[in-house]
Amino acid sequence: MATGTGAGADTAGREEGERPAGRTRLVQGPGLLLVWLYGVMSVGAVSRTAFEISTKFDRAPLAYTLSGIAAVVYVFITYTLVRGGETARKAALVCCAAELVGVLTVGTWTLVDPSAFPEATVWSGFGWGYVFIPVLLPVTGMLWLRRSRRS
Repeated sequence: MATGTGAGADTAGREEGERPAGRTRLVQGPGLLLVWLYGVMSVGAVSRTAFEISTKFDRAPLAYTLSGIAAVVYVFITYTLVRGGETARKAALVCCAAELVGVLTVGTWTLVDPSAFPEATVWSGFGWGYVFIPVLLPVTGMLWLRRSRRS
């Protein structure tokens, strides 16, 4: 039941655009671009992984499994950024750090031992197939998430 009287009030009595108490807004300014980029990477990684696993998994199971992990990470970070709130911000921050470790590990591994990867992963060569967005995105994400922390 609405407690506000104006046309702009919602069911909790807040004006349109107001956030619930205690909810850190992450989708504003640079955060909006971050959500958009993570959303695009989510769609790309999920689509690529679904196709590769369903049609040719036996050719490069390690590469396709790592691409699947990347897809899950991208979807989770996108969700937490859109959700907002301090808990979501912290979860996204931890996940961005884990993503960066994954990109650096897989990127290095693909350069040191290319025979282990007969097919590329999303994170191969630090994301060269995705214009290095996979290595830049978690760094940018961590910077934004630290900046958006509640004072």
